[in-house]
Amino acid sequence: MSEQKRTYLDYAATTPMLDVARQACLEGFAHWANPSSPHADGRAAGSMLEDARKRLKAALDWDGEVIFTSGASEAIAMALNQTKPSRQFVSPVEHDVVLRFADGATPIPVDLNGLVVPMRLDDMLKGEKEQALVAIQSVNNETGVIQDMAALPKVVRDRGAILLADCSQSAGKMPLPDADMIIIAGHKFGGPPGVGALLIKDLQLLNAHGGQEQGYRSGTQNLPYIMAMVAALEAPANWAGRATELREHLDNAIKTEGGGVIAENAPRIATIGSYHMPGVAANTQLIKFDMAGFSVSAGSACSSGTLKPSHVLEAMGIDEATAREVIRVSIGRDTTRAQIYDFIEQWKSIFSAARPA
Repeated sequence: MSEQKRTYLDYAATTPMLDVARQACLEGFAHWANPSSPHADGRAAGSMLEDARKRLKAALDWDGEVIFTSGASEAIAMALNQTKPSRQFVSPVEHDVVLRFADGATPIPVDLNGLVVPMRLDDMLKGEKEQALVAIQSVNNETGVIQDMAALPKVVRDRGAILLADCSQSAGKMPLPDADMIIIAGHKFGGPPGVGALLIKDLQLLNAHGGQEQGYRSGTQNLPYIMAMVAALEAPANWAGRATELREHLDNAIKTEGGGVIAENAPRIATIGSYHMPGVAANTQLIKFDMAGFSVSAGSACSSGTLKPSHVLEAMGIDEATAREVIRVSIGRDTTRAQIYDFIEQWKSIFSAARPA
């Protein structure tokens, strides 16, 4: 029996490592010494680490500081828990990790597209007497909605607050926003899992806590993974136009068949689409797509064995019944037209089978 051909459409969860990242990782493994060690081997590794830091800043056009971490979660925890401002404002459509570490923060209302409205944010901040931290994701990981990162940073800055932008889904695909702190994750753009960074304009925004990374993090730096992440960032990102075409075709096909596109009228990144199949539970869709060879994910998060409605969709005012019927499709640099066409045919087949005769 031949092995089933599979189509991966879950790039928002993680991406396959690029060949250049694999090669860079192997080069890093050849320099195994601790970058903090004072001997010649350690100094050589340390020099490679600092070279990678400079290259990352150049690749992202970032003129601030870079703290390498074990991934986005650690960078988020560092930004929220080690930051000096104690007052925090967080949008309710942030990634689960942000909401977990910002427990007790003041929620920032969003509109029906999941967008933070600059004027409403300004109204919330104008009465603050102490400096506050504002956390707003640049691109939502479930819906692909792009926040207004031209207007929002200005509001935050004018009110004397600092802006933390989770750019896990946008780094390497879009220019970085004008934020004080930025989160990136290597495995979201062709690097390995288990490595990321906190980009920060001024280290004085954080309380020092550690022995490495200029005293702001504890733990030996993962030089091979850092080198791989940087190599992935430097790889040409010339597939954005094709991704836009594929996502738009998918949007139109699903609407034609009677499905819904979440945040259809909002600005959205080309790589993520969130879709409603009326009358068919998301977990049922996932099983059927998986059996047919398609890897996608739900617009809901599975917690303790119970499928719970997405907090993102809830914050957007989408009713629970609809939210339980939403899946996410995300494409990458290797996604082809044929794969999207095949997925559309499978979507039509699942929806047709679920409708009464």
